[in-house]
Amino acid sequence: MIDLDYLNYLEDFLTENRKERFQKVLENRTNHFTIAVEDVFQFHNTSAVMRSCEVFGIQEINIVEHRFGKKIDKEIAMGAQKWVDINKFDNISNCIKSLKDKGYQIIATTPHNDSCLLHEFDVTKKSALFFGTEKEGLSKEVMSQADGYLKIPMVGFTESLNISVSAAIIIQDITTRLRLSDINWKLTQEEFLEKRLLWAKNTIKDIKRIEERYYADK
Repeated sequence: MIDLDYLNYLEDFLTENRKERFQKVLENRTNHFTIAVEDVFQFHNTSAVMRSCEVFGIQEINIVEHRFGKKIDKEIAMGAQKWVDINKFDNISNCIKSLKDKGYQIIATTPHNDSCLLHEFDVTKKSALFFGTEKEGLSKEVMSQADGYLKIPMVGFTESLNISVSAAIIIQDITTRLRLSDINWKLTQEEFLEKRLLWAKNTIKDIKRIEERYYADK
């Protein structure tokens, strides 16, 4: 449970504009969809996918680091790493299990099989969308464990898009349609408060000293 006294104490250090901005952004956040990025070699692509998640309101991104170490390209992410939740895994099996345990269906994005077209995708189902490496695509494990497959319709000679472009197109489409639906896609009240608290802590300078003073006075 969130300590509301503590949350209110921290938010007293924020401007009214900042608090209102947090409220407005969180009202459009969702955990109905989550994104998983598997062994993407180029750092800037992972950071760009994270930025798309933040811009279009997906709260969590899952990063699998089996073959390539990851670090956030801050110039590409543009601060998105402060506002989305980043779950890191050292292998794909753990990632898939974690997401299935949370109730997500596993959706592999791929142009290479009989996939569902983007505009036909059922946005009412809680889904984790997987994006793979630039050259090889998703691993056999993801493809074999996927509950469904998704692709962007293409009419040109080139059969694939850069991962960050693909992710942006898909995320924008499914989140727009999600918000037009009548399902309950928003954060729970507890999730909402958790993010308010985390964002306040991420925003306040010298947070450790302020926390120490709060607990000392209490």
